[in-house]
Amino acid sequence: MDEEYDVIVLGTGLKECILSGLLSVDGLKVLHMDRNDYYGGESTSLNLIQLWKRFRGDDKPPPHLGASRDYNIDMNPKFIMANGNLVRVLIHTDVTKYLYFKAVDGSYVFNKGKVHKVPANDMEALKSPLMGLFEKRRARKFFIYVQNYNESDPKTHEGMDLTRVTTKELIAKYGLDDNTIDFIGHALALHSDDRYLAEPALDTVKRMKLYAESLARFQGGSPYIYPLYGLGELPQAFARLSAVYGGTYMLNKPECKVEFDEEGKVVGVTSEGETAKCKKVVCDPSYLPGKVRKVGRVARAIAIMSHPIPSTDDSHSVQIILPQKQLGRKSDMYLFCCSYTHNVAPKGKFIAFVSTEAETDQPAIELKPGIDLLGPVDEIFFDIYDRYEPVNEPTLDNCFISTSYDATTHFESTVDDVLNMYTLITGKVIDLSVDLSAASAAEE
Repeated sequence: MDEEYDVIVLGTGLKECILSGLLSVDGLKVLHMDRNDYYGGESTSLNLIQLWKRFRGDDKPPPHLGASRDYNIDMNPKFIMANGNLVRVLIHTDVTKYLYFKAVDGSYVFNKGKVHKVPANDMEALKSPLMGLFEKRRARKFFIYVQNYNESDPKTHEGMDLTRVTTKELIAKYGLDDNTIDFIGHALALHSDDRYLAEPALDTVKRMKLYAESLARFQGGSPYIYPLYGLGELPQAFARLSAVYGGTYMLNKPECKVEFDEEGKVVGVTSEGETAKCKKVVCDPSYLPGKVRKVGRVARAIAIMSHPIPSTDDSHSVQIILPQKQLGRKSDMYLFCCSYTHNVAPKGKFIAFVSTEAETDQPAIELKPGIDLLGPVDEIFFDIYDRYEPVNEPTLDNCFISTSYDATTHFESTVDDVLNMYTLITGKVIDLSVDLSAASAAEE
């Protein structure tokens, strides 16, 4: 342990594991430690007995739920956009060889009290019950504009500079009503609030294109993929990758105290009386509580069920987004469901999560609109956790701290944080132009 490392990573959460993998691949000498005796930190995956211990305080789940080991319940479940940046990072590091993905069945949106499939292109817009006849035609024109839009070809811009035109102005040109804007902004472009309307439209158009391209990739009912056995596989895959490049992993290291010199720069990490020296530390907020501030809270419900979510065409894996406006809230609510088809539960069992940025102290009441969509549940657990973000200046102390996981049920915001941290740590921008076919979905 008394060696010197380029970087010491604390915590084996997803963000820390991806960064550890990227830095190892770059040839840095990395030591990765966790105070827990399991991988994953806040984004760990629990079997049934572990889930019971955590939420019910004992280790005796009812036998009718099936074998504990058949459950892999992700504590931060997020679907992966098939062509998104996380898949690009996985391919870039070649960690895909340790993982099997399977397409997710459905992508839905809550609108006027009902659940509808999210229309992703001009043809689907024409068939969608979300809109009336005339609105469908207007939406179709807008979808065609987005599909044809090419940043480097001004002919496709129709005279608009999307780095200056706001999303609101672009949408106004097509005369779309608030209802349509709501599902486009929140269920297709995956914005979590309405600030995007006043921002340049280019970002929203790119997000819509990513959704449509991801959807086309596996010809499934959604643009998302998910690893077989759940996200718990990801940190372990990165641990293997890091080992291949000479990185060292140590679990069950108590304390992990970060040491600083008199100028406040990090010099190493001490655990069990031994200090490993390093130039930089990467960690989650729990390892440096004095350098982060609380920015919010996430409320969530975890349900075990014996049926798919109603009105989702019997989808065995599905995301439903409930836009804030539909619920009279300040932020969206998310519904995630996965099942035995992704090997996260025994045959016939489904795991559903309802999550949102907490606006009250009563998760059971606040999450009711999402829970009401689930139908009968076998068991339900409620949880609320704090969200932190760093307030330190990494150029002064060489500490690089990730932001806590948000309420979204897709990975886009998580991977943005990782890529920004990578650039802060290395001064480089990661090249994500990779051959996407390297991450194929597992065959049925």
